[in-house]
Amino acid sequence: MGMWIVHIPAIEHRTGVTHAVLGWLLLFLGGGAFAGMQLCGPLTDRFGSHRVVPAGGLLCSAALVLPGLAQGPWALAAALLVLGFGNGCLDVGMNTHAVHVESRYGRPVMSAFHAVFSVGGVLAALVGARTLSWGWSAPVTLSCIAGLGVAVTLVTTTGLLRPRPDGPAPDGGPANQSLAEDTNGHGDAEVAPGGKSGKRRTPSRIWALAVLALALMLCEGVANDWSALHLRDVLDAPAATAALAYGAFATAMTVGRFATDRVVARIGPVRLVRYGTALAAAGLVATALSPWIPLALAGWTVFGIGLSGCIPQFFSAAGHADAGASGANVSRVAGLGYLGVLAGPAVIGPLTQVIPLNLTFFLPVALCVLAACTAGVVRAR
Repeated sequence: MGMWIVHIPAIEHRTGVTHAVLGWLLLFLGGGAFAGMQLCGPLTDRFGSHRVVPAGGLLCSAALVLPGLAQGPWALAAALLVLGFGNGCLDVGMNTHAVHVESRYGRPVMSAFHAVFSVGGVLAALVGARTLSWGWSAPVTLSCIAGLGVAVTLVTTTGLLRPRPDGPAPDGGPANQSLAEDTNGHGDAEVAPGGKSGKRRTPSRIWALAVLALALMLCEGVANDWSALHLRDVLDAPAATAALAYGAFATAMTVGRFATDRVVARIGPVRLVRYGTALAAAGLVATALSPWIPLALAGWTVFGIGLSGCIPQFFSAAGHADAGASGANVSRVAGLGYLGVLAGPAVIGPLTQVIPLNLTFFLPVALCVLAACTAGVVRAR
């Protein structure tokens, strides 16, 4: 995905689309990802993440070639739809598999997986910059990376967890009887005689986790899309300095995620989300009100540190809520969360027509405060 982002300007030039048209075409990428997440959630529960992850990895890798080959806007739209679908399938499959790894590993590890995902974005920027400097075309570079992705998928498939014979689901651990006792009679799940689940309804707690994921990933989207513009347009920073805003945020997110698992093991996920979102809100308030560039950069850094470990806790809580429906639950949280990333520019952009850009940041501040007040939803049942 990082290699696609790096080559957006080249692909935009190749297909002859304008910035405005590209903005609409990106909706195909988001729509495909959302569809892939919703489809692969139930498939993961039925067939196991050890089968869905390789399928998603192969599809996502192969689809990376398509945007580079597109010659016009409609071809690019179809390519982005397929790439987004593959990414959505892989996203749900690997996060669900991470839940099972975490369950058997015996301590929190989810945030480390998300940190390595961030490292992949950094590597994509470095590799893309180098290949572009060599004059490689987008089709050539994307084909090479696609081949690498296919090879990595095939090699790592043998290392994925296989089903436990005593589990209720392809990937799941032992039957979660406490969940059945907790939800039976409350409208959240239907439990058939003998302990086997019949048709499941999504518990309200999963929807609450999904809404919080949407809120905090919207906050991430605001930092991704508006941090550099904030320094440039509000504080009159040079372009090179303005770029440091997103760099500070992204670096803080990556470092914070590597440290989160140890923190969660000590204080638990509830306090991590509560204190993390409160810290993020404080950092963004400092950024919004700062008249100085160094303080604004510090604020974006604190904002990234605060948010860094929160989203993985929502994925982990959703996946562990029901061993037999972990894929479906993760797909709901991931799906709404992904919509939050897409909503960031859509919400902030119109607000800038009414109030200054820095004041629009009080919307994500309010969302962080909301998450801090409702952090108890990640507590294990």
